[in-house]
Amino acid sequence: MSEKRNLGEAVKRGLLGRCPNCGEGKLFRKFLKVADECAGCGEVLRHHRADDAPAYLVILIVGHIIVPLALIAEKLYQPPHWLSLSIWLPLTLIFSLALLQPVKGVVVAWQWAQRMHGFDPNHEDEIATMTNARLKDVR
Repeated sequence: MSEKRNLGEAVKRGLLGRCPNCGEGKLFRKFLKVADECAGCGEVLRHHRADDAPAYLVILIVGHIIVPLALIAEKLYQPPHWLSLSIWLPLTLIFSLALLQPVKGVVVAWQWAQRMHGFDPNHEDEIATMTNARLKDVR
């Protein structure tokens, strides 16, 4: 059995946009594009399946910040609608964009630490296995 990976350390590295294995190489090659492999240690990173999870988590986090603040402001100051919209919409956009990459880094690092989706070198890639199984069914 493979040695256990440190989940806390991996998540911290992912949050900072670093390779979950070594913490040296960059996790992202573009804003939300994960690098195929780490430039520092060579760890293959293309196996991740972050998909929509980071966006849903960001919505959850930002919603829990913005909605209470907007409700408190409404209750205390009763600003006009145009003022509320001009404050809360840009803040929501800024918070969402600021959190999206770190949250995606955490999701990828968590998958790496749990050896999910091909991050376990002792198992075949799930996609390749499923594709081969479907090809056998067709034949």
